[in-house]
Amino acid sequence: MELKEEITDIVNNLPDEVLEELLQYLRQIEKSTAGKAERAANLKKIIADDRELLDKLSK
Repeated sequence: MELKEEITDIVNNLPDEVLEELLQYLRQIEKSTAGKAERAANLKKIIADDRELLDKLSK
């Protein structure tokens, strides 16, 4: 939790003019992170599906 507190302290000290830009940047990071998680889940599903198919074909 220490990291979030430090970030909060920094944000609280920023001038208002910078906050909109910071918010846009954080939203981009949030979307990117969500996209990466979704791609990782999709890749895991594809690998599992391929493994099942390969097992079936080998029998």
